[in-house]
Amino acid sequence: MELPTGNERYFRMSVEEFDTEKLLRNAARQRDQRGFDDVLIIDVDAHHYETESMGEIVDYIEDPVMRQLARSAQQIAHRGSMFSLGRVGYQDMGGRVTRYPLRKLEKVPDDGVHRDVHLTNRWMDAMGVDFACVFPTPMLGLAMHPQADVEVVLARAYNRWLVERILPGSPRMKSMLYLPFNDPEAALRIVEDFGDADGVIGFMVTSVRHRPVHHNDYMKIYAAIERRGLPIGFHSGFNWDDPMFRTCNRFLAVHALGFTWYNVVHCTNWVLNGMNERFPGLPVIWIESGISWVPFLAQRLDTLYRMRSSECPNLRKLPSDYIRDMYYSTQPMEMPDNMEMLEATFRCINAETQLLWASDYPHWDMDLPSVIWDLPFIDEDAKRNILGRTAQKLFRLDAGERVSGRAMATAAE
Repeated sequence: MELPTGNERYFRMSVEEFDTEKLLRNAARQRDQRGFDDVLIIDVDAHHYETESMGEIVDYIEDPVMRQLARSAQQIAHRGSMFSLGRVGYQDMGGRVTRYPLRKLEKVPDDGVHRDVHLTNRWMDAMGVDFACVFPTPMLGLAMHPQADVEVVLARAYNRWLVERILPGSPRMKSMLYLPFNDPEAALRIVEDFGDADGVIGFMVTSVRHRPVHHNDYMKIYAAIERRGLPIGFHSGFNWDDPMFRTCNRFLAVHALGFTWYNVVHCTNWVLNGMNERFPGLPVIWIESGISWVPFLAQRLDTLYRMRSSECPNLRKLPSDYIRDMYYSTQPMEMPDNMEMLEATFRCINAETQLLWASDYPHWDMDLPSVIWDLPFIDEDAKRNILGRTAQKLFRLDAGERVSGRAMATAAE
């Protein structure tokens, strides 16, 4: 493969293979130096590229007309296709993040185990990760699709493919299944149809959407998830086509603000409409928006609530108290020059019991477990909670699968 470089006339880079283990050799060095083999590490937000298996996923589309349209889209350029999943942006930084174009070149054993399983086990082993919650990538922008039917059929197909083809391949791979929130009845059916499948540890809503999460149409969904004792996660993202973000002329701005903004809005609506009171047994996780926004929102809402509490009759305590009851993934965790700012953020969210480590691998801004392990202001017990213990309790994971899953991965390789 010829990789694009800064000067195609004089410099070319030809690559014939790609190896995750070589790519992550520094991560493996950190794993060994810090003794991560003796630390339970659970990644609550990692990704694969479902588009690389779209031919398989399309076969799971139940509606024959939509299945044919999707197959047709695979045969032509995705531009203009109703099944196009692309978003405007350049996360690969002009090709400098080489794992984006090169991941397709990596070789895996021909042993009947799905390619995604092999690749996931490799990066997990390199980092010292015991369990990973895997999410799709391009599909996270699907909620803005103008046709709700497309989100529904792709969500069902993807979830069926995931629980039948991917998750059975490794007990270390888990997922919170994608809910097509543009169609509440379809989302409820996914909870009912797939909620008991092996490897399913919750449900995920992509936050890049304009429909309010407190809408009455969603109450049956939340109740169904609460009955199962599973969490719901709101996974943020970006959308440069959003009218507000069209004012930004740099992708950096869209990414920095977008991943935070969508969760800020939905979290605000969730808290002020008393959803924590209505569903006290439903754990809520705010994913991939960092954590620096949480103290801002807690202070802002408390200040206004004290002056206008009559607008929120369902609340029995301050908004910040509800905010501290919920969970937050670390990635991308802000690292200010002044560590006291980060320490204050940890105190604000009760990080020792509410913060969950996430890598966001293989994305460009991924974090390693060391981002938590090397912090100077929390003790080892808190670090172990954030890296894995809290997630183990939240998702009710069997630590025994950690050992058996690693043994299976070693044997397969």
